[in-house]
Amino acid sequence: MDGDTMHVGEVVGVDLERFGKPLDGIRVLAVEQMQALPYATQMLARLGARVIKVESPGPGDSGRGSLPSMTDPDGRRVGVTFLRNNLGKRSITVDLKHPQGREIVRKLAARSDIVCENFKPGVAARLGLGYDDVAAINPRAVYLSVSGFGNTETPYAGRPAYAPIAEGMAGLYAFKQTPGIPPTVSPMGALGDTGSALFAVIGVLAALRHRDLTGEGQYVDISMYDAMVALNDAGISYWSMGLKDPGRAPLINHAFKAFDGYVIVQCGRPHMFASLAALVGRPEWVDDPRLAGPQDWFDRVDDVIRPGIEAWAADKSRAEACAALSAAGVASGPVHNAGDVIEDPHVARRNMLVAMERTDGVPEPILSPGNPVKLSRMAEGPWGRVPWLGEHTAEILRDELGLSDEEIADVTASGATG
Repeated sequence: MDGDTMHVGEVVGVDLERFGKPLDGIRVLAVEQMQALPYATQMLARLGARVIKVESPGPGDSGRGSLPSMTDPDGRRVGVTFLRNNLGKRSITVDLKHPQGREIVRKLAARSDIVCENFKPGVAARLGLGYDDVAAINPRAVYLSVSGFGNTETPYAGRPAYAPIAEGMAGLYAFKQTPGIPPTVSPMGALGDTGSALFAVIGVLAALRHRDLTGEGQYVDISMYDAMVALNDAGISYWSMGLKDPGRAPLINHAFKAFDGYVIVQCGRPHMFASLAALVGRPEWVDDPRLAGPQDWFDRVDDVIRPGIEAWAADKSRAEACAALSAAGVASGPVHNAGDVIEDPHVARRNMLVAMERTDGVPEPILSPGNPVKLSRMAEGPWGRVPWLGEHTAEILRDELGLSDEEIADVTASGATG
């Protein structure tokens, strides 16, 4: 069927119906855009939550306008940012500038376990949809905000931010930066978004547990900058102990060339170094006074260690070199591009790709990462496709709020919904 999803490498014949999910029965109302919050709510959906996504009539989530894109069954553009962050959700289009539209969202919030937004700080409150507003009508609700710098005390209140802003401010771009050359921006994709989303999920799950014990909801406030500072734990700790350039940590932690690309080798212990030396045919390294310890290994990587490793790996593929290194007890892995990842047998075996059929005649499916959280009593998938803009508006108004067909027609005619 058009738009259906499946796992790449999915195990066939498993009775998914007999498995439950830990968040079955949890209702999520998400007023969200782009990636940081949508990635979090998609993770909640994968754990069983039922997610209603509130979008503006017309353009919808701004992630729909990203590139590259496909066209939906009605010929509207659906961008890659939206396609990879909204599997399994339902979409309702609501004009939040319309009083009746805001009232619809408030009524949905009153029925939700989790209410979340990623407006700029203060916008939700001005719309009457802030934490205090929701807590007044639904004190059991867990309220989640994701923003660049948080909604509590910060000197950066109100500043706009995207993933690379938070990544750069947190010091992540200072790792191994070449002096005099601008840092590479977004070297790890949207880490600022996905990393913040994971902390958001942790916070929400903790708040749900607290609600189970006390009956009270609470406010979960996630700052992308905070999240990236947390991910720079090594750099901050090294700095505090006098190592101002974390890229110069004393160990072998480098890429070495094989005949078809690069492999990463990390070696920081004497017994690992001895195994490495023996494997690459340089047993004399163990007694070489120039290579007495981890700091020396780091200092002599380019003039001693690299030539030895790369001479050994010159006739080996990345896979062959890593297999030999791993067998010797040396941590290693190939440097993959996205195509390599898609073809990796581990990724297929672990159900780490989800394929969504395109609706614009292109035969190749759109691939997104699967769920990395593997639970022994939770089945993988099945994941629904992304929702088309406003696809579930009438269904949600009818099933969630009890509106009749005539009332739905009136509300649509008023402009409150799309």
